[in-house]
Amino acid sequence: MKFDFIKGIVPPIIIPIDKNEQIDEKKLRKHVDFIIDNGVDGILAFGSNGEFYSFDEAEMFDGLSIILDQTAKRIPVYMGIGAINTNKCIRIAKRAVGMGCDGISILQPMFLKPTEDELFLHFKSIADSVPETPVLLYNNPGRTGYPISQDVVEKLAHTVSNIVGMKDSSGDLTQTSEFIRRNKDVGFKVFCGKDTLIYSGLCIGAVGAVCCTANFIPKLVCEIYKAFNAGDMNRSLDLQFKLNPIRLQMDKSSFPVATKDYCNIVGLDIGNPLLPNLCSPDKQISELRDRLKEANLLK
Repeated sequence: MKFDFIKGIVPPIIIPIDKNEQIDEKKLRKHVDFIIDNGVDGILAFGSNGEFYSFDEAEMFDGLSIILDQTAKRIPVYMGIGAINTNKCIRIAKRAVGMGCDGISILQPMFLKPTEDELFLHFKSIADSVPETPVLLYNNPGRTGYPISQDVVEKLAHTVSNIVGMKDSSGDLTQTSEFIRRNKDVGFKVFCGKDTLIYSGLCIGAVGAVCCTANFIPKLVCEIYKAFNAGDMNRSLDLQFKLNPIRLQMDKSSFPVATKDYCNIVGLDIGNPLLPNLCSPDKQISELRDRLKEANLLK
């Protein structure tokens, strides 16, 4: 099993919808091309910014089919899995792999607060169902209400052969560095999950970042990674500081609508978030626009 492709900048791709809240195939295909043409290293389908929680399984597989077809193997595609029930996650994982996904990413179950033994079994069962496919854990305590512990990650990384990495959205660099340090011996790959910490994550050994901002300003985000890998640390840090006000302004919108707002502001014509979310109010839209102007990313 090869997993050297797990690196770089990977946007959790937004899913355009029409006025009836059906996936807009034409716009989704156009968006796939936009982010690929601007240098991203992979696509995460139906992550948090892909509004996975609002789509049923049939809709997700329809969207995944479009993404895979339009990507046409140019870059790897990961399938995000965020269901609570283990068997449902297994069903999604098997179907996604059968459709051609290069990897899967599994969020810890929301709403529940499982024990460490339960959480270990959940992740292991899903990974075991697709034994030849690289699996990433997705630690997002801010959305699920609890973290995946260092001990659970270490046990999974050292005992389940195809659990080869994770996305850490804790925003805690000590946590991220410990995920890296404690599993370095097995080549465990860690993505930073906070757009404001791409540079910092790379400094402590992260292999890249999963970034919502790469949906609408992919060139800037990718250049942070490229400059770092080229050894131009000063430029990488300068670009990170250029990105940060843009990303931080998003926190004043309800999650995750600001990604679509920004896409619309830069002219990508993505449309609205799924209800009950609404586009940001006019004042916030004006602030989002100002952050782009200040960074010379919008005329």
